Formats: sequence, C-alpha cells, structure tokens
Amino acid sequence: AVDKPVFHARSLTKPSVRSYVQLFFFLLIGYIAVGKALSEIGTGWTFLPDISLHAICPFGGVVTLYNLITDGRTIQKVHESAVVLAALATVLAIVAGPILCGWVCPLGTVQDWISHLGKKLFKRKYNTFVPDPVHKVLRWSRYGVLLWVVYATAASGKLVFESVDPYYALFHFWTSEVAWAGVAILVITLVASLFVARPWCKYACPYGALLGLFNKIRIFSIRRNAGTCIDCKRCDRACPMNITISTAKNVRD
Repeated sequence: AVDKPVFHARSLTKPSVRSYVQLFFFLLIGYIAVGKALSEIGTGWTFLPDISLHAICPFGGVVTLYNLITDGRTIQKVHESAVVLAALATVLAIVAGPILCGWVCPLGTVQDWISHLGKKLFKRKYNTFVPDPVHKVLRWSRYGVLLWVVYATAASGKLVFESVDPYYALFHFWTSEVAWAGVAILVITLVASLFVARPWCKYACPYGALLGLFNKIRIFSIRRNAGTCIDCKRCDRACPMNITISTAKNVRD
C-alpha cells in the first residue's frame, strides 16, 4: 500500500514575503499621509513632501472616469496619477487577480494584523461566526456600494466616498479633515476583524468588488494539486475569504 502524502503546513507565525511587502506599503502610505498633513501647516518631509492619498489611490481613478470622459477633467481632489494607477491595477488584475488587495492595500494589512489576535482568541472558531448562507448573501453587498459610489460621484462631481472611506480615515483620524462617519466605519471594521477575516474586503469594499470581477478572466489562477490532496479540508478552514478550495480545480473567487 502507498501512504498518502503528509500535509506540511507552513507556520502561521513565520513572516512571508507578502508580509514584508504589506509592511513596506503600509509604512510608505503612512509616511505620505503624515508628510502631506505636515506640509499643510508649513513643515514636512524633504522626500515626497506634498503628495496626498488621493493622488496614489487607484480607486479615485475609477470614480473619476465619467467626469474625465465627459468634460476632460478629474473630479476635485483626484490627481491624474490615480487614473494611471487604476490602469496599472487593472492590468495586474487581468494577469493574476486582485494583487493590490492582497499585497498593497494598507487597510487590508491592518485587518490581517488584527486577525492574528482574533485567531489567538477564538482558535478554530475564528472566521466562522458568519453562517455560510449569510456570507454568500453579504458578499454581494460590496457591489451595491460600488454602484452607489460610481453613480453618486458622477452625478455630483465630488469625491463622495471620502466621508465614509475607512482607508482614508485610517491615515487621517488624527486630523480635522476626516469625517466622523469614516472613523466610525473604520472602528467597526477593525473590531469586526477580531471575529471575521477582512470584513471590509469581503462585504463593503467597492474597489475590491471591481477588481474581483477580473478573477473570472485572469490569466494566472490558483490551482489545487489534486494529486497531493489528503481530503483534510484544512485549506477550506484556512482560507480567509471562506472559499471552498478542497473541491475546486482552479480558484477564481
């Protein structure tokens, strides 16, 4: 008889390349946000002294497309660089999926950090508090957020999402620029991350919803190696996005 291959799980506490990349972008974006705030009061950094978050947020490039096409201008606060970054993120999504969400987005990184604490508190129960039928319904809610943001921005010509954006609040909660609604949503997201992996990404992020659409046509996908599978279902339990990996050939979710 031939024994089934033994499953060797990589230690969850050992930093990965992705962890270092996430930390790099978190520190970079934090540096830019603080530098911009300081420049507005007459001081700041000598390197990248006057770049706003709106200039480096690719979602701003998405919501301004209607205005850019119709009157040739971006909406207030959104820089042309955001359009370039949105195009780059789209190309990356077509090639290999929403890399921006998993490797770059600082709000996703903070949720991941809090999830480590949640796993220690709740062990195997972590990320199972939302019943699967409810999860399958809730995950469509972010498409509703996407439609609302795109329509409201096009109709008003203003960056309406800024007032409720937890990503913006994450780096501006200490300034007078951030709206209380954004801070409230940020706090809810961070607390929810103790129980659910990446709750904002799963159920509310409009840009994640848009990039997720490219999973269906992405060139490179995640493949399950059926030949070494031992049917332990550990991959299903480990997946932060609650995807049933154990029965899939290619993961395009």
